[in-house]
Parts: sequence; C-alpha cells; structure tokens
Amino acid sequence: MDENSGLVIQACSDKAAFVQLYHRHYDVIFRYCAHRLFDRTAAEDVTSEVFLKMVENIYSFRGTEEQFSCWLYRIATNAVNQYLRRMNRRNRLFRAACEKSNEVVADCEESTEKLILLKEGVLTLKPRYQTIITLRFFENLKMNDIAEILGSSPGTVRSQLARALVKLRAKMSIGETAQSAGGSKDD
Repeated sequence: MDENSGLVIQACSDKAAFVQLYHRHYDVIFRYCAHRLFDRTAAEDVTSEVFLKMVENIYSFRGTEEQFSCWLYRIATNAVNQYLRRMNRRNRLFRAACEKSNEVVADCEESTEKLILLKEGVLTLKPRYQTIITLRFFENLKMNDIAEILGSSPGTVRSQLARALVKLRAKMSIGETAQSAGGSKDD
C-alpha cells in the first residue's frame, strides 16, 4: 500500500488526513466543474456537492489515491450532469459565459467569435460528449483515465471523442458560415 492509499484510508477517521485529501483534489475538481458549466458560482455549488458526496461515501471507497481521483471525477461528472438537468439553464449559462469572454477578449473579435462558437457547439453536444471533450482538452487527461472515470473502455471513449469532434467541427463550420454571411449583410 502506498502513501496515497494510506491517506484515503486515514481520511475515514482522521480529520487532518481528510482535510489534506480535500486540499489535494479541490482545485482540479473545481476547474473541471467550471469548464463544464462555464459559470463560477455554479461550479462552486457543484464542487461543494461533490465533496459532500465524498464525505458521505468515503467509507465505502477502496483503492489508491489515483483511483480516488477518478472516483471524484465520476462523482463530479454525475453532479454536473444532474445540475444541468435540474436547472435546465444551459442557454443562460452560455450567454453569461459569452459575455464574460467578450469582456476578456474584447480587442480580439475574431478569437471571441470562435470561442463563442466553440462554447455554443460544446453545449449542443450530448452530456457524455461534453464530459469527454472537457476531460480530454480542458483537463488534459489521458484516454485511460477518462475511460476509468466514465466506466468505459478506452476504445469506446476514443470513438465517442471522434464522433463528438466531428459533430463539433460541423457545428462550428455552420456557425462560421452563418456569421460570415451575416457579417457581409451589415458591411
């Protein structure tokens, strides 16, 4: 048993070990939630739910800290998907993210438009595709880790990622065509 496995086991009965485990994983789980939701407040709420579920279920966890990390991502994925279903506010979250993007990248209009198209395209995908794209490109996780988080085989994740990227590219090219056609009318 490695030191990390010991920390997970210690966290079941030792508050200090639990706090250490929490601090090790909070930032990555929060960042993942923020990338999926495009809203800091919502990401904070969902991250809180993830760690509450961790507290409630840590006693049943058996494995290494690496497996623990995948377990937390799985909890986070479920919590994000549940949040999106429960709130049914995807369009409002997207608009808020676009406004924030416009403020940050105001002097680079083309990049902003592409970022908006990307966010819009990602939000139109199935939740599973959103999850895979977020874990792969925003969190830089390997296919094996994504597969473990989603409870799938790496081959399945690879094929789903390929399908998601084809759909995303198609949506972005349609969006770029629509924007360029719309832009020529106004010029």
